[in-house]
Amino acid sequence: MDFNILFKSSTSVSIEILNNDIYNTKDYNVYLNEKLIIENQNKNVFSLFNLIPNTLYNLSIIQENEKIIKTFKTDDEYVCLNVLDFGAKGDGKNLDTSFIQAAILSCPDNGRIYFPKGIYYTGPLFLKSNITIELAKDAHLLGDINRNNYPILPGVRYTSNELDEYNLGSWEGNPLDTFASIITGINVSNVKIIGEGIIDGNASNSDWWIDVRTRRIAWRGRGVFLNHCNNISLQGITVTNTPSWNLHPYFSNDLKFIDLKLINPKDSPNTDGCDPESCKNVDIIGVYFSVGDDCIAIKSGKIYMGRKHKLPSEGFNIRNCSMNFGHGAIVLGSEMSGGIKNITVSNCLFNQTDRGLRIKTRRGRGKDAIIDGITFENIKMVKVLTPLVINMFYYCDPDGHTEYVYSKEKLPVDDRTPYLGKFIFKDIECSDVNVAAGTFYGLPEAPISSIEIENVSFDYAENPKEGIPAMMDGLLPMKGRGLIFNYVDKVKLKDVTFKGLKEKEIETISVNKIIK
Repeated sequence: MDFNILFKSSTSVSIEILNNDIYNTKDYNVYLNEKLIIENQNKNVFSLFNLIPNTLYNLSIIQENEKIIKTFKTDDEYVCLNVLDFGAKGDGKNLDTSFIQAAILSCPDNGRIYFPKGIYYTGPLFLKSNITIELAKDAHLLGDINRNNYPILPGVRYTSNELDEYNLGSWEGNPLDTFASIITGINVSNVKIIGEGIIDGNASNSDWWIDVRTRRIAWRGRGVFLNHCNNISLQGITVTNTPSWNLHPYFSNDLKFIDLKLINPKDSPNTDGCDPESCKNVDIIGVYFSVGDDCIAIKSGKIYMGRKHKLPSEGFNIRNCSMNFGHGAIVLGSEMSGGIKNITVSNCLFNQTDRGLRIKTRRGRGKDAIIDGITFENIKMVKVLTPLVINMFYYCDPDGHTEYVYSKEKLPVDDRTPYLGKFIFKDIECSDVNVAAGTFYGLPEAPISSIEIENVSFDYAENPKEGIPAMMDGLLPMKGRGLIFNYVDKVKLKDVTFKGLKEKEIETISVNKIIK
C-alpha cells in the first residue's frame, strides 16, 4: 500500500491511495500528527480540511497493519476574509450577491475568501485571479431563482479592428448569449475553490428546467463556468441542482477537479456532470457523479468554433471516479470539431449508465475532428446497457437526419470528414449487459483506425432489456448482442469473454483485419 499527496492548499489536502482497486479499497485509518482523524475510510481518494496555513504535518495511513507515513506542508496565505464581515447574511433569504462579490474583489493575491456555515442566497459570482475560496462544511451557496437577475455573457463581440472576436457565452459548442453561472471565471488564473460546502443552482425551484430547448433571453448557465482560465482547482465541494451542466471549463488549461460530488436528479435535462471544451491538461480524480445526462462529456466546439480555433481537448487523466445513472459515463463529442486526443480513464466505476464509453461524431464535423489516443483500463461496469459505443452517424443537430449524415454509401473524403484513430480497452469487467457488449460504426469512407480489446468480460442480464445502442438513423432496437464492428480498419481481441450471450459473440461488416 502507498499513497500520494494529490492536491493541497493553505487549509486542505487531498490524498490518493495507489492501488488497482476501483474507486473504493479495503478499510484504512488516517492519522494526522499521530492523532486518529478518520476511521474505516475506504475511498481511494479523500480530503482533509480545517488545516493551518504554512504548517508541516505528518500524515499516517494504516491498512491491514501496514503503516505508511509522509509529510506535507500546507501553502502559505496572506490573509483570510470572512464574507460575513462584508455584509453577507447567510440566512437563505436575503440576497447576498453584492456582499460576496465585494469580498472577492477585495481579496489580495494569495488571500482566501471564507464562507462559514450558512445558506448564502446569491446570483452569479465572478472570480478574480490568485485567490482561494473556501466553503466550510454546511456552507451552502443557493442560486437566485429569478433569471432576470442573472448577467448575460454575450456570445460574440467584434474587436475594435473588426478582425477578431471576443467570445464570452457558449451553448452546445457555439458562441451564443448565455446566462452567467453561480461561479463564473473569465480570463482568471491561479484560483482554488475548496471545502466541504455546496454550490446549489436551485434549478428545481426555478424555471431553468422548463421548456429547455427554447432560448429565453439567453441560454442557461452552469454551476461553474470557466472561460479562458488557467491553473484552476476545485476540491471537495458538491455542485448540484444546476440549470444545465455542473462544470463547464471552456478554452482553459491546467485544471484539477479533485474529490468532488456532482449531483443532479436523474430526470433533469442536460445536466451533464463535467464538460471540458477545448481544454488541455485536465485531471478529474476521485469525483462522484450522479446526473441527469452524461457524467463526463469532452468536447472541442461545434463546426464553427472547432474550425476557427482548431484547439483540441487533450491530456486528460480521469481516475478513481464513480459515474452513476447518466446517459453516458465517459462521452467524447458530439461537439468535437477541434479534436480530442490522449485521454486516459482508469480505476473507475460505471454504474447504471446507458453507455460506458460513448463517442459521438458525424460527417460535417470536419478534418480537424480527430479523436485519437483513447485508453480505458481497469474499469468496472455494472448494469450499463451498452458498455462500448462508437458512432460516426450521430444524428442530433438540425441537419442530423439529412442523407449526407445517415448515408451508408462511401462518400468522398473532404474537409467535412472526421477521423477516429486508436482506442484501447483493457482489464474491464461488465456485468448485467443488456443491449449489446459494444457497437462500433465507422464511416465507409473513413473507417475507425484501430480498436484493441484485451482482458474484458461481458456478463449478460438474465432477461436483457431492448434498446438502441447508438443515436443513428436506420439502427433497429436490439438486445443481448455481442461486439458489432462496422467499418473498422483493425480489430485486436485478446482474452475477451462472454457469459449468458445467446447471439453471436463477434459480428463484422467491412473490417479490414481482425486479430484474435
